[in-house]
Amino acid sequence: MSLLEYNEITEKKYIVLDGSPYEVISSHVFRKQQRKPVNATKLKNLMTGKVTEYSFHQSEKIEQAEIDEREVKYLYNNRDEWWFTEVQDASKRFKVSEDNIGPQGKFLKPNTVVTQLLFKDQPMGFKMPITAELRVTDAPPNIKGDSAAGGNKLVTLETGATINAPLFVNEGDIIRINTETGEYRERVNK
Repeated sequence: MSLLEYNEITEKKYIVLDGSPYEVISSHVFRKQQRKPVNATKLKNLMTGKVTEYSFHQSEKIEQAEIDEREVKYLYNNRDEWWFTEVQDASKRFKVSEDNIGPQGKFLKPNTVVTQLLFKDQPMGFKMPITAELRVTDAPPNIKGDSAAGGNKLVTLETGATINAPLFVNEGDIIRINTETGEYRERVNK
């Protein structure tokens, strides 16, 4: 167990606050006029997914969370259940609710290996790949003259997710997307 000073609480670190693990989403150390410095942070509760704001003062120390990771393989989803298996032992299957997956889950293809985060042997969430290459299964046709003004159209991906993509993207194309924002990045020629 290591303690962090108020100014060591920075983005992408895990801390324990009130017995729950949190990921630091953003932090900003500043000083108001003649007062002592303060670290204003945004924290995401890894158990509930709720984001809160918290200010750490100069005199405070906080416990760094010890997060364990394990590789798991995504199998399929059925209604609100997402099924995974351990990479080393395929007989150890488990399901996770849609709330624990988060919005990035809609970009997961079957047999994708992701990292599951554990806190005191309790599953909390997943580290998803930042980009994904997915095939477009449905894209409305272009109309001549559409591209003069630029623009986007709604396309459906092989996982069932829909995103906005440029007008030149057609059905059957493989595109790279940012799973954190759900935005189109580029077309992949394969």
